[in-house]
Amino acid sequence: MKIIIAMKNRIELLFLCIISIACSSQKQTLSGFPSGFEPEKVGNRLCRNFLNRGHQLHRNQWIHYAEVCTWYGALKFTEITNDTLLIKQLQQRFEPLFTIEAQHRPPYTHVDWNMFGSLALELYQITGEQRYFDLGIGYADAQWQTPDTASVTEKDWANQGFSWQTRLWIDDMFMITILQSQAYKSTGKCEYIDRAAREMVFYLQQLQRPNGLFFHSPEAPFYWARGNGWMAAGMTELLRYLPENNPHKKAILKSYQLMMSSLLKYQSENGLWNQLIDQTGFWQETSGSAMFAYALITGVKKGWLEAKTYQPAAEKAWLSLVAHLNENGELTDVCVGTNASNDRQYYYDRPRVSGDFHGQAPMLWCVFALLEK
Repeated sequence: MKIIIAMKNRIELLFLCIISIACSSQKQTLSGFPSGFEPEKVGNRLCRNFLNRGHQLHRNQWIHYAEVCTWYGALKFTEITNDTLLIKQLQQRFEPLFTIEAQHRPPYTHVDWNMFGSLALELYQITGEQRYFDLGIGYADAQWQTPDTASVTEKDWANQGFSWQTRLWIDDMFMITILQSQAYKSTGKCEYIDRAAREMVFYLQQLQRPNGLFFHSPEAPFYWARGNGWMAAGMTELLRYLPENNPHKKAILKSYQLMMSSLLKYQSENGLWNQLIDQTGFWQETSGSAMFAYALITGVKKGWLEAKTYQPAAEKAWLSLVAHLNENGELTDVCVGTNASNDRQYYYDRPRVSGDFHGQAPMLWCVFALLEK
């Protein structure tokens, strides 16, 4: 069995190398991919998969943040391709949340739930409808409006000028930045993007390791792929919209570039990263890899990363990720939800699933980034 698996891996690697060489010979930028690997075709597969599925609910109550991330990615794809039918279908999925499914809208009480507002604000930017704005901006404002029920620790964060929802968990730096960036884009008010940038710098100062990566938590000194993926995607999302004159932009860009440089060292030959990034004996995990690919693609496109060095890594990651989509448009080998642990074996033993929104979402972000001019 081990021999068969090894042969399968070698064949897959050879296949990817061949199409990567063919791909590189056709173009100077991240475009012109071989048949079946074109971003627009892949995006359509991912969107159809999303529209054919029901809601993912947390505790059978609220829309899960992973669904929000996927929905957001689908909207970004339909915008850039000007697919009016898909946009309408994605709006129709949201419509019941104003009426018969209103109970599934998350409360304003947690960093993971507030980021739901980023979806409403994206719909506002597409449609111009005030109801989307009113819904979304409420979540963005609530992230800095400390409730009377907040704990002493939460109030202390607020007194320092940070969000009362601050936890110093690495995934916060996507959840907070995506929401505040969307509020900035929707209003033009710098207070939203400025406070997100200040929060990001604080997290980076507290959590980034000298090699640019991030432990899952202080009690879990492991470089878990998806946890690091949230940081990579969060910095990417913030840098997209942060004004040049923001005093924190230089520091955030430096931290982003340090992380990308480190990721380059740990990328496997076939383009993916391991469940624990620096552990060579671990299996390859696709959701974190897709988040890293999104950060790399965007960095090359925006000029934050040297194309000569980073474009091949971005291409290799994309080709391998698309090869991990099954016939239903589901990304395979996605790690299930994972708590922090100080047991290395715990991460190795985590189940792998197909089609989890944690993986579908960053694949759609990659599609958008590749199609972006």
